[in-house]
This record gives sequence, C-alpha cells and structure tokens, in this order.
Amino acid sequence: MNLKEILDKEYGRAVAECTNEEIYIALLKEVNALASQKSKAEGKKKLYYISAEFLIGKLLSNNLINLGLYEDVKMQLAEAGKEISEIEEIENEPSLGNGGLGRLAACFLDSAATLGLNADGVGLNYHFGLFRQVFRKNAQTTMPDGWMTENSWLNKTDKVYPVKFKGLDVMARMYDINVTGYDSVTNQLHLFDIESVDESIVKDGIDFDKTEIAKNLTLFLYPDDSDENGRLLRIYQQYFMVSAGAQLILEECIARGSNLHDLYDYAVIQINDTHPTMVIPELVRLLTEQGIDMDEAIKIVSKTCAYTNHTILAEALEKWKIEQLNKVVPQLLPIIEVLDNKVRRRFDDPSVYIIDKDERVHMAHIDIHYGFSVNGVAWLHTEILKNEELNHFYRLYPEKFNNKTNGVTFRRWLMHCNPELTGLITELIGDGWKKDAKELEKLLTFKNDKDVLEKLLAIKHSKKEQLKRYILEKQGITLNENSIFDIQVKRLHEYKRQQLNALYVIHKYLEIKAGKVPGTPITVIFGAKAAPAYIIAQDIIHLILCLQEMIEKDAVVSKYLRVVMVENYNVTYAEKLIPACDISEQISLASKEASGTGNMKFMLNGAVTLGTEDGANVEIHHLVGDENIYVFGDESSTVVERYKKASYCAKEYYTRNERIKRAVDFIQSKELTALGEKGRLERLFRELVNKDWFMTFPDFDSYVAAREQAYADYEKREEWAEKMLVNIAKAGYFSSDRTIGEYNRDIWNV
Repeated sequence: MNLKEILDKEYGRAVAECTNEEIYIALLKEVNALASQKSKAEGKKKLYYISAEFLIGKLLSNNLINLGLYEDVKMQLAEAGKEISEIEEIENEPSLGNGGLGRLAACFLDSAATLGLNADGVGLNYHFGLFRQVFRKNAQTTMPDGWMTENSWLNKTDKVYPVKFKGLDVMARMYDINVTGYDSVTNQLHLFDIESVDESIVKDGIDFDKTEIAKNLTLFLYPDDSDENGRLLRIYQQYFMVSAGAQLILEECIARGSNLHDLYDYAVIQINDTHPTMVIPELVRLLTEQGIDMDEAIKIVSKTCAYTNHTILAEALEKWKIEQLNKVVPQLLPIIEVLDNKVRRRFDDPSVYIIDKDERVHMAHIDIHYGFSVNGVAWLHTEILKNEELNHFYRLYPEKFNNKTNGVTFRRWLMHCNPELTGLITELIGDGWKKDAKELEKLLTFKNDKDVLEKLLAIKHSKKEQLKRYILEKQGITLNENSIFDIQVKRLHEYKRQQLNALYVIHKYLEIKAGKVPGTPITVIFGAKAAPAYIIAQDIIHLILCLQEMIEKDAVVSKYLRVVMVENYNVTYAEKLIPACDISEQISLASKEASGTGNMKFMLNGAVTLGTEDGANVEIHHLVGDENIYVFGDESSTVVERYKKASYCAKEYYTRNERIKRAVDFIQSKELTALGEKGRLERLFRELVNKDWFMTFPDFDSYVAAREQAYADYEKREEWAEKMLVNIAKAGYFSSDRTIGEYNRDIWNV
C-alpha cells in the first residue's frame, strides 16, 4: 500500500500535510476496497452465525493486520511524523455488542475467515448499542452511544426483505461489514436495519417511546425490559433479525442449488444463545409457504440448526408469554404449538415441554428439541449442563450434547494490542505461532533465561506506562506505573462478584489505616457497565466509585492503595488494560460463569489469574499448574449442593466472621455515606447481609489469603516473570482458531 499515492489522489496533499481524520478516512476506503477484492470462501454448504451481539471493536488496525499491511502503513506514517495510534483514535467503536457473548461472536467470525470457512454472521445494526456510560456524582448515568458516520465500515447493500408483525409491515435493509481473515479470505457480517429509524426520539439519556416500533426498532441493544413495552420491543427485535436472516439464508441456498428439501446440505445455522431462537419456527413457516409439508419442514430445520448455550443462570434462559408473542408475531404461534405438541406426544415430562403451565414459551427448549447440536462453552460448563441444569434433556438426547471451549483471536488480543510482546515472542520462536497458536509452547524453553524474563518484565512496565497515559488523557486520573495493576473488567453482575473485590478493597483500606502497609503499592482497576434496570449492580458501581474518591482523598492510604473505575469500558479500553495487567481477577461464583474469555486474553498477555474453579479458569489451572495461578473458593459441587438444599444463610457468616462484618459494615459507614447516596449504600448492605445470593461471604477468607499470597509473590520479580511466561506459553489452547476448527469438525462440516 502506497499511502503517499492514496492521499495525493484523495486530497492532493502529502501525508504530513493531511489531518489524522483525513488519513483515517482514506485508509478506511482503501482497506475496505482491498478487503472486498479478497477471495471469498466458497462451497456448497455455508455457516450462518446468528447472534444478537457482535462486539467487533475498532476495525482499521485489525484489518490492516489481517491483510498483512499493518507494519508497512505504520512505517509510512512514522516517516511522515504520524503515529498510527493517533489515526486509530479517530475511529468510533461500533456499538454492536455488550460483553463476552458479543466479543466471542466477533472472534469467531475472525477465525472462521482465517480458516477459510464459508461463514457469515447475521445480526442487527444497532444505532446506539447498549449505552455510553458516564459517571456523575459517583454513579452510572447512561447516554446514547452513537457510532455511525458518513464514512464507516458499513456497506449498504441492495438486499431488502419484508418482515411482518401484527399490524405493522417493515422492510429490512441489509448492511455488510467485511470480515477479513488473517492472510486468508474475506467473509461478511450481515446487519439488518430499517430506514424509518428516528434517532431524535431519544430523550433524557436513553429514554424513548418503546411503542413507536417503526422509529425505535434498531436504536438500542437490549432495550430496558423492566416494563411490558420493553419486553415486546425485544420480541420485535429478535423476530426482525431472524425473519430477515432466514429469508437471506433461503435465497442464498437456492442460488447455490438447494431445492429446500435438502436445506441442511447447504446451510448450518448456529444459534448463539437464545435470542435468535425464533429462526426455528420462522424457517418452518417459510418452508411451508414454499409448499413443503409441516412435518418435513420441521425435520429439515432440525437438521439445519445448532444451539450454543452460554449460561447456567435460569433467569437468562429466555421465556416469552404466549400473549406477548401473540401481540407481535401471531403467525409463529401455530407453529410453536405444533412443535410443543410433538414434544408432548413423545415425552411425559412437563419440564421438557416448550409451553409450560403458565403459558410461557421456553426458547432454549425449542433449540434443544429442534436443533441437532447443543454445546457448552467450557468443560465445567458443559458438565454442569449435562449433569445438572439440562440433565432432563441430556437423558433424552445424549448424542446432541458436546463441549466447545471458547477462544479468542490472537490477532486482536496480542498482535494488535501488544506489539511489543508480539515482537519478543517472534524473536524467540519465529512467527509460526501466528497461524498455529500451539507453537507458543516453545517459549517454555526460555523459562529460566534471565534475559528473556527481564525483557518480559520490561514490556509489562511499558504497557503500564501506556495505560497510565491513556487513563490520564481520558479521565484525568494519574496511575502509579510502579504499583501492582490488579484488574477486573467485565459486565457488572452479582455472579461475577465485583462486590467481593470491593469488600477486599475495604478490608485492605482498613488494614493500611491500621499500619499494615503492602510492600508494593496496589492499583485496583474496575471496568463494567450495569444494565439500567439492574439496581443492585448499579449500587455496586456506586460503592466502587465512592471507594475511589474516599481513598484518593486519603493522603496516607493513597500512597499504598488506589481504586480506579474506568468510564465506558469497551473493546478499545480493554486493548489498553489487558496488556498492562499483573493480576487478572476472575472471581465468579464457581458453577455460574459459563466460560469467560477475558481470562484468556489476560493470560495471553502475561497476567496471572486470581480466580475460582469456574468456567474456563478450570482449564487454565489444568494447563499452567498450581504454581502459576491463584485459586480460591468453594468448588462448584459445593455451591450447587447449597443451592439445591437452600442451606446458605448469609447472616450467619456475617455475624460469625469479624473480618466480613467489619468490611460489610463499612459500606454504610460515615466515610462512604458522606460521598454517596445513603439509601443506595444501605440497600447494598441489606442485600449482602440478608441474601448474598452469589455467596460472597463463604469465599471471602480464602480470597483474601490467595490475593495476599499473589501480592507477596509479586515481590519476587524473576519468579513472577516465570509465571508470566508459562501463562503466555500455555495460552495457545485458547485461540479461537482452535475453537472454530472444533465447531467445524464436530458440528458444521462446511
């Protein structure tokens, strides 16, 4: 790529004379054109990965890396006195996802293209995403997170599909985003939108009229469903996505030679969580419209669709009332009733029915009965599904259940976000690891090489300095790069237990006040958004922000302990935080986290995990060994048994354990209530003492001990560097290339 020629043609000026925005726009156009010219994956059969979220992050540098142009462009910019990082800052991050589910979907598309698979994503073109998080008065407030500009990665297509709701007909317009594989093909992310969307209806933060479907349908990801109109809007969104997607799938399969009776030979549809479940009855409906008998249509669809389960939480398995579906998509109800009747004729077990006694439709039950594969996303998660949560289904369909441990793309989560570490690894073992991540194991030969270990520590320090500059610029907060960076960044949910981390911070604050100071200062960094209707999650954010202010104002404690909550945590922030991390907090209640993928990204960048035996932490522990991870807390079997017997009483722990009582009581102390809302802090205090639904208290002492041990071990710098190296070397298993290879081998066969 000749940047000089491109800019001369576009603006008639030299590189040094162009603004960063002009360079970004010119690069965007050129990279989009080059990606579009790349060969497309072909073949009789195609994967359609349908997901409500695709958290793709900024695309310029990722695409430059995958097209093999990054270093060349970086060098040409440097020669003109420009930094590629400053060009990257011009780009808005697409607001198309929220957390791990969406980031996983993005990694999977990247890996599918890298492996040359015939595979496209299908989702929605959200205008404002989830929301932009803004902190005011030590609390989360929400604003629209607009990202679309005149020049963006969205390519408007001429494909339009009719979607019918009760009393409303709309046209779904398809937009495409190029998905570049690493030194491979270009696939597509298909995003559906309606042109009647009106962004101006959003008032006062993210409030809008939820009944104006033609104006609001694709405004927000996961609109607030705490009221009936919000719940109906979610049904509108989900059906809009799958109806347009199903029409696209049938159109493409016919073009490739399908007669629809053999649809499963031409398409496999991966249903990512339950949000796209209505694709099953919708495909049945569309096939019967083509003259195919209902029974045959159901058999065809059952051989075409596969389901990924992402949760063990019962409340996260979607259920819609029949009356709600009837208000939005009455045309699906006769088909859903047929699907349910077929189940009832086969099985005399109400727990596996699709429609329950309360007239609710269980979306996951549709997926399991009428899909050919059901997979969990980490070994422990799949075992719990088979033996506990979905055991009644596993007994019916043992052949359908399989595990596919999640992975992350190393292009974004190492090559892009940590070029310094990428360079060292390549210098030591060559660049074969970029295509085959298992080659990272070659790093183990350097485990006792002091020079290499020193270089690792130096790279980590430089990434901490970079994060320091970034946070200072973004939030005006100055970090101590010589402190331990202890980081927990993920969606705010009680099962992920940010409240346990906050209780430790209180404990440590009180210890320092009593004169017990750590050998190395500690910086505890949080990043998380709480759903607007999730009050307790917002109360936890409030507590963290109050702790941040209180400690900042304490001249004694702040020398040894700091708390920072980054505002509007997203992929861009993650790319700065993850390479700078020393200790990775993965502290969900054992049995509750399906997998986690942040744990993999941190590990890959040389952070050491502090975590429970939950999700993929189990596999990380197995790979790195006891000496290279800090494990604490009760096992999943203990937790599951407590829930079964309803034997846990938070108040007993609170009254018996003085350390727990002291930390929890501090939540409503005069120090914190002076900085926050008394009512909010008291509500969180009551929630912990009277419920503590995700069992923070039983793990508290074990957590404190493990964290203190990690801090003590950090002082032995060479030994700590060995832990870093082992984690990087063993991270190869968690490449999404491996995960997608397994999906294709065992499920898709494209």
